[in-house]
Amino acid sequence: MSGRFFDEWRVGDWIEHAIRRTVTETDNLLFSTMTHNPQPLHLDVEAAKASEFGQILVNSCFTFSLMIGVSVAETTLGTLVVNFGFDKVVLPNPVFIGDTLHAQTEIKALRDSKSRPAAGIVTFEHRMLNQRDQDVCECLRVAILHKKPAA
Repeated sequence: MSGRFFDEWRVGDWIEHAIRRTVTETDNLLFSTMTHNPQPLHLDVEAAKASEFGQILVNSCFTFSLMIGVSVAETTLGTLVVNFGFDKVVLPNPVFIGDTLHAQTEIKALRDSKSRPAAGIVTFEHRMLNQRDQDVCECLRVAILHKKPAA
């Protein structure tokens, strides 16, 4: 287990996640088809060439999912009760095939759970950046985490 328990976090804690990922054509194609997303900007090279982007645009839901997935090992792996919600998801810059992405997380808020005395609520701010350090995805994730078991 590499995630942290609720009581091991402090507001302002910050993580530069170690995993970096270059997005491939296969990633985009499989994610788009698995989720039944027929958007030509994701699947049709000729349509994408005619767009303002001039190339295939990576499915934004893939970018969001990758950002969350990359964060799990160092945040909630083994300590998560449940993700409570995602808020303020923004995608300020496009992602293209061949972009290499990395993620960062900051703890924005902590509070005890009223309904679960052995757990607390953490608000994570996740950011995904490309190889030029441009933000490509951001969100707030609210999760309920177990408190550290008594020794």
